[in-house]
Amino acid sequence: MMNRISTVILILYALAFFISCAVRKSEPVSGRLVDVSDPRVRNGQELYHTHCQKCHPAGEAGLGPSVTAKPGFLTRFQARHGLGVMPAFDRERLSRGDLKDIALYLKKLNRL
Repeated sequence: MMNRISTVILILYALAFFISCAVRKSEPVSGRLVDVSDPRVRNGQELYHTHCQKCHPAGEAGLGPSVTAKPGFLTRFQARHGLGVMPAFDRERLSRGDLKDIALYLKKLNRL
């Protein structure tokens, strides 16, 4: 029974991942500015540019899929556990608060 549940969860996660890979929210982003007056958004922006920007330029598809359209919990889960070529970021590299700040920054970026 547990094996069946694990299989279903894995299939749903893979489906969500592949759907998000196929989605491109917009044209390539240039010149969009996020209001970083909130320290958490600023921290999220800095961390995003340090750890994520190379594969997900401005949140859009690049080497990796677009991440601006994903719900925050899925972004945090995937960053923590990785998938495919996406590396996993353990708690020593990115704390729980850091992951929440990155998700908040992506939420603000998605609203532009």
